[in-house]
Parts: sequence; structure tokens; C-alpha cells
Amino acid sequence: MADKSVITNIEARVRQLIDDHARLSDLCAELTAQCDALRAEKRTLEERIKTLDAEVARMQLAEGLAGGGPNRDKARARINKLMREVDKCIALLGKPAEIPDSGSAK
Repeated sequence: MADKSVITNIEARVRQLIDDHARLSDLCAELTAQCDALRAEKRTLEERIKTLDAEVARMQLAEGLAGGGPNRDKARARINKLMREVDKCIALLGKPAEIPDSGSAK
């Protein structure tokens, strides 16, 4: 009789473990889906922030170019930076292309 009681007890515990496993697997799948949805939302919001930051920078530049207030210095600095980049590009276009020597001077 004691053996039958031990077996019954083990069977009950195994059934409980199986039920717990199924429940936790479902919960894990649900949480994984929520996590994926939140990651997608985060990516969307980060892209929106970048877009809005770029729009703010353009508006500040436009305001600065129009001669308005504190953004004037920022606009002037931005234009100077862009002009330096253009000058660098022009200088690179003016340089002759460097062709590596293939060893003909041996």
C-alpha cells in the first residue's frame, strides 16, 4: 500500500509539473510577442524622433537665415561647416588620382 501511495504522489507531482510547464510556455510565448511588439514600437518612435530632430534643425536654420534671434549664430556656423565640406570635396576633385606602382621600377 505504501508503494501505491508513493506512485500516486509522484504521478500527481508529474501532472502538476506538466501543467506548470504548459502554462509557463504559454506565458513565455505571450511575453515574447509583447516584447517584439514593444521593440517594433520603439524602433518606430526612434525614427520619428530622428525625423522631428531633423525638422527642428531645418526650422532653426531657416529662422537663423531669416535673421531671427538666437538661431542666427547657429545658422551661420552650420553654413560655414557646409561650405568647408564643399571646399574639401572640391579639393579632392582637383587632386590627380593616385595609381599604385605595380613594381615596374625594379
